[in-house]
Formats: sequence, C-alpha cells, structure tokens
Amino acid sequence: MKNILYNISFMGLLFIGLVNGLNKRCIRCRSRGELGSCGDPFPTNVTETETQIGIHVVACPSGWCGKMIEGTTGAFRTDDYGAATQRMCLQRSPSDDEERCAYTMWNHRKVYMCFCNGDLCNSAGKATSFHSMLLISILVLIYNVRAAMQSFSI
Repeated sequence: MKNILYNISFMGLLFIGLVNGLNKRCIRCRSRGELGSCGDPFPTNVTETETQIGIHVVACPSGWCGKMIEGTTGAFRTDDYGAATQRMCLQRSPSDDEERCAYTMWNHRKVYMCFCNGDLCNSAGKATSFHSMLLISILVLIYNVRAAMQSFSI
C-alpha cells in the first residue's frame, strides 16, 4: 500500500512538471507612448488579455519571452510619440541562458531589452500556479507517506 501511494504521488509530480514544461506562453504586443496597452506597468491582467485590442497570449516553444523598449535614448527621446514597448516570444534563448535586462543593439538602434524564461514572464508578474501546485503535491505526498507508515506500524 505504501509503494502504491508513493508511486501515485510521484507520478502526479512528474505530470505537473511535464504539463508546466509544455505550457510556455508569452505576451505579444506593441504600443508607443503612455496611452498604449503594452507599456509599463503592464495595464492588463494576463487572464483578461482577450478583452484588450492588440494584446495576445501566444505559445512560445523556446520558453523565452522578451520585452523591448525603444526610444528612451537618441532621437526618439524628445519625440511626441514617446517610447515604444514591444513584448514577444524569442525564437531561441540567449547564448548564456541568463534572465536579464540591458541596453543592446536591435536593427541598428540602441534599445533596452529584457529576457525571461517562463510562462507569461514578460507580463506584469510571473504566473505562480506551478509553484503552488508543486507545494500542494509535496504536502499530499508527505501526508500519504506518514499515513502509510502509521497503518503499517499497528
């Protein structure tokens, strides 16, 4: 009985990890200025993106999302349109696989770009449902192991 409970709990943890690994999504949008729906702070709850025009939740096979802000340096800085913010899925991970934000060159322009790895990580905050499900699964596993040990000790 103990082995069956342990195996079921372990398989549940593996299944949750597998589902999380397959479900990587990113926000895709672009807007310029303060009135746009893609700027910082991100004005939309990630669960309500279908109600906003121009904001899309897209599947991202690489798992790496990005946010690029252009127009904060150079000629665009004094432009009436303001900075342009673009959120996207990256085709591949950065060469060092590190999450970070830094100034970089993009299409011969200096832009501020952030890279992150995770489901909807380029929105306002990271989705943490995986972490809570993992915690619940571990607690259920501990409870089942303790219950099985007590039933065998009688």
